[in-house]
Amino acid sequence: MDYALLLDGFERAHGGAGWPRQRLLHECLRAAIRDGTLAAGTRLAATRALAQELGIARNTVLYAYEQLACEGYLLPDRRGTVVADVAPGPLRVKAPPPQAGLARRAQGLRTLHNAALDGAPFAPGVPDLHGFPLAQWRRRLERAWRGLAPAQLNYGDPAGEPALRAAIADHLRASRGVVCDASQVFVTDGTQGSLDLCARACADEGDTVWIETPGYGGALAAFRGAGLTIEGIEVDGEGLAPSAADWRARTPKLIYTTPSHQYPVGVVMSLARRLSLIEGARAAGALIVEDDYDSEFRHEGPPLAAMQGLAPDAPVLYCGTFSKTMFPGLRIGFLVVPPALAPQLASMRAQSSAAGRTAEQLALAEFLRSGEFARHLRRMRRLYRQRRDALVESLERHLGSRAEVHGASAGMHLALQLTDARLIDVAIARDARAQGIVVNALSAHAMPGRVPSATRWNGLMLGYAQVPAEQIDGLVRRLAGVVDRADPEPPDS
Repeated sequence: MDYALLLDGFERAHGGAGWPRQRLLHECLRAAIRDGTLAAGTRLAATRALAQELGIARNTVLYAYEQLACEGYLLPDRRGTVVADVAPGPLRVKAPPPQAGLARRAQGLRTLHNAALDGAPFAPGVPDLHGFPLAQWRRRLERAWRGLAPAQLNYGDPAGEPALRAAIADHLRASRGVVCDASQVFVTDGTQGSLDLCARACADEGDTVWIETPGYGGALAAFRGAGLTIEGIEVDGEGLAPSAADWRARTPKLIYTTPSHQYPVGVVMSLARRLSLIEGARAAGALIVEDDYDSEFRHEGPPLAAMQGLAPDAPVLYCGTFSKTMFPGLRIGFLVVPPALAPQLASMRAQSSAAGRTAEQLALAEFLRSGEFARHLRRMRRLYRQRRDALVESLERHLGSRAEVHGASAGMHLALQLTDARLIDVAIARDARAQGIVVNALSAHAMPGRVPSATRWNGLMLGYAQVPAEQIDGLVRRLAGVVDRADPEPPDS
């Protein structure tokens, strides 16, 4: 063995120039043993001979040998030092070894562009951030920090700060008809955190969950990540529309729905459908996950009460978020659970979630209590209604009979269903993005389920909350040009 050549090659390959000679020799010999260059049973040169060959002190060689012996790479015997049998033996199978990576449930998720990060016109899910009362919020936050005691810098209550839970419960009772007290409210990091909690706490791996189709991709990710069996249930003009056969053959453990403003189509679930869904879930022993993500913005008619409060002891897990009403970066949402589940869920959170962000939660509690939140909502309702009106008028002017508007009565977005079913909404959305306009294709939100559910809704989702009214007409004119230039899908041959 030419140790000088071995050492020189290792130094060049691993950037060992400038290393102490002890470290360089130790690392070089260890690498040679691990990759098989120095095979098991190989007798190394004597320390004095190797020191002379390399032109280094004998103590340097002694250090390297002793260190490798301590690590189990070398074995001293009566005749010197030999390489231990530490290298893995040859593989006895032809197949390559398994590779570490993502679990099956984390693979195959749809890759969706997060349009909310673009700040581009019509990106869904983006509130008007310029309209948020930042100065008032900063004062509340500074006051909360000034009032913190040293003990409050520790981990907080896993269920959330009691003051915030109580303020949320009061707000929901008054504004959404939710029947709850503070003990049923759990503060989360947003809607996604609430959905993850629902999936882990209220269903076992393999259980069936119904998801609207087209529907919210975040729900699909949460439930698939929990190992649940996903069943897409078609959405019609009255919302989630399960059939009698669905209840029999695909009995759910969880039912995910957005009844106040369906995502992405925007339809509002009828009262009859809501009551029917509650009774069906009760009979099946299922829980409804009601995602009330933008229900505060109702533009036509009286506010609609949440499903959770429609029937005594309704089997509903109610999710909400401040991302749409305040700002996404706040990362605070909430989950309201039935009274019987609250103690067990509190125990689960205590063992699996270390809460924090005490100052932000206390500031939000005061923001709700002071009336500032209600005043902000009133301002935003007026602003969003103006922008909604401008968008609907422009769509009628520039697209007319070529598209039908859905879901304009509430929320921060509406859906545009293309009249010509041969047009490909995914291609139109791609071409619009090239023009600086971000719209989501409805068909891209299809969930696993029956074939009709993937084809019924063919159109575009347009968020309008962040688009000034005076810019809307020009943007819609450009979007109409994209639709005009779209190539229809050729008929099946």
